Amino acid sequence: MVESELIALGEKTVKKFKEEKLTLSFAESCTGGWLSKIITEISGASEIFFGGVCSYSNEVKQNVLGVKEETLKTHGAVSEETAREMSEGVAKLMKTDVGVGVTGIAGPLSDNTQKKVGLIYISITHNKKTDVIKLENDFSGDVRYKNRFTAVKTVLSFLINEEL
Repeated sequence: MVESELIALGEKTVKKFKEEKLTLSFAESCTGGWLSKIITEISGASEIFFGGVCSYSNEVKQNVLGVKEETLKTHGAVSEETAREMSEGVAKLMKTDVGVGVTGIAGPLSDNTQKKVGLIYISITHNKKTDVIKLENDFSGDVRYKNRFTAVKTVLSFLINEEL
């Protein structure tokens, strides 16, 4: 699990988005801006990447991305519903073809809910639809790094391999 692997995926993502003339934005919670960092490491990313929101707090999820208060109260910040509203919100906010939302519990501590460390929801809004991926990682050692790395890798792999 090294960052150079993510950079290689970032290069493929930027290339694909350029070829397909697509634009991209991120709403990141547990990844803390790591997706944005990887994409902006690539020369020419400014042609396809409009920006990102590091929405670590519920207030930012609500006030910037438009996640409903009811969604956060009913389902929590780490949920399929919240991830979905994050990706839809950032795509609308940034006016991009593709919006990605990532929320989860990176660890090593939980978030005082019954949800386990390693639970991550990734939502990708594209082509007027939204796909949600649920990860339930069970790592040992540096779980925080591994959970965040896996989330970033999963997003980039989806963006490369799926028809958008």
